[in-house]
Amino acid sequence: MKIQFRPMTLADIDEVVYVEKASFTLPWSREAFYNELVHNQYAKYIVMEYNHRIIGYCGMWVVIDEAHITNVAVLPEYRGKKLGEALMRKVMETAKQLGAAIMTLEVRVSNHVAQSLYRKLGFLNGGIRKRYYPDNQEDALVMWVNLQ
Repeated sequence: MKIQFRPMTLADIDEVVYVEKASFTLPWSREAFYNELVHNQYAKYIVMEYNHRIIGYCGMWVVIDEAHITNVAVLPEYRGKKLGEALMRKVMETAKQLGAAIMTLEVRVSNHVAQSLYRKLGFLNGGIRKRYYPDNQEDALVMWVNLQ
């Protein structure tokens, strides 16, 4: 499977929103992605393509020496093929190139598949954010990794 990664552009928003809606109960809006790309100087987004189609993406904010994953998603039909791992490795490499020494993210406490992937990549548990997700008030597990 020949996968390509590249920075997200404004022209990618509709495809990214499609991935977002297929992945989350409270998807970000088109406007949210537009604002990230146009108005947020800290935002960096990477898309993952297969056959010129966006099948996944990841966003992060890189502030000084810290990268914070805002969202990461892969289309359901492409999950279980180690593509999420490839995408995360690309994002971690990009963050390091941008000067980040550490990376953090939040993940639902019930999302054991994602937690397993993050642990495989070196992420450690950092704490709990109570009632973090507004759709069901689920707690978020905060995870960190040293990129050095």
